[in-house]
Amino acid sequence: MRSKRELAEHVWYEVRTAVTIEEPLFRLPEAKALLHRILRETKARYGFEMRGLKIEGTWLTFCIKPDDGLKLPKIMQWMKQTFSVRLNVLTGRLGHVWGGTLLV
Repeated sequence: MRSKRELAEHVWYEVRTAVTIEEPLFRLPEAKALLHRILRETKARYGFEMRGLKIEGTWLTFCIKPDDGLKLPKIMQWMKQTFSVRLNVLTGRLGHVWGGTLLV
C-alpha cells in the first residue's frame, strides 16, 4: 500500500497518467476533442490553472495548480472517470481506459 500523498495549497503539480489501452487512443480526433471538452468541464467544475498539456502515445502529462490543493484527487478522479464513460459510449467500447496517476 502506498503512502498518502501530502498535498498543499497554491502549488503546481506535474501529473502523468496513462491509458491502459495499447492502441494510440489520442490519435483519434474524436478522443482528443473529447479530452479537451472534459478538461474544460473539469476546470469549470473545480477551478484550477493548467499548463503544458502534452500527449505522448498512451501518456498524458500536464501541470496543474488547483484553487484548493486538497481537491487534486477529486479533480483527477472526475476527469478520468467522465472521460472513460463518454469515450466508451462514443466508441462502443467497454472497460477501463486509465491506469494510475503519478505526481512528479
